[in-house]
Amino acid sequence: MSKDLISIIIPCYQAAKTLDKTLNDIYNQTYEPIEIIAVNDGSTDKTGEILDQHQDRILVIDQDNNGAPAARNAGFERSKGEYILFCDADVRLNPRMIELMHQTLLNNPDKAYCYSNFKFGVHTFDLFPFDPERLEKENYISTMSLIRRENFIGFDENLSKFQDWDLWKRMLRKNYYGVWHPERLFSSPINKGGISGYSLIGLLKIIYRKLKLNK
Repeated sequence: MSKDLISIIIPCYQAAKTLDKTLNDIYNQTYEPIEIIAVNDGSTDKTGEILDQHQDRILVIDQDNNGAPAARNAGFERSKGEYILFCDADVRLNPRMIELMHQTLLNNPDKAYCYSNFKFGVHTFDLFPFDPERLEKENYISTMSLIRRENFIGFDENLSKFQDWDLWKRMLRKNYYGVWHPERLFSSPINKGGISGYSLIGLLKIIYRKLKLNK
């Protein structure tokens, strides 16, 4: 394991329309060193062709379609970084995202991961400091968080949804807490067909509550 190396793991399923832009955003990050691992989860579109074009800069893993949790775990098994970021294949990243999350963790050595504000579709999610009680009731932390390798406990591959929330709650039971970085560091489209780690239903519920409070 390389000190301060960050492994960015991208689960890819039918990601041909968005993958190039996401990879370019990663290449343009201000932070180094980074390794990029893309897991092609049985895509039948041109995802594989796009990944072939980037093989000089990323490690590509091909597997049958086993779902997002299995793809993320497979990428983790091949990774070497002291920190891990599970990056969806359709997001747009602030150029300083990795740098700012890494610095936040350096400033908070007792925290297991760093999460940030983000934009989902046309809606913005400006979050709040880590709240364990609220996390038990509400899925407010994105999969797109920077995690210390030593604290990552794996995704449950038997779950078809809420895999991110399940991870954070299981980590919480081990007293692995998160720390909030109060900037909007990435954006994601509302994509029902991809392999996004977001719970669309859960986020729409949060949007509904947010709109209701702002009336």
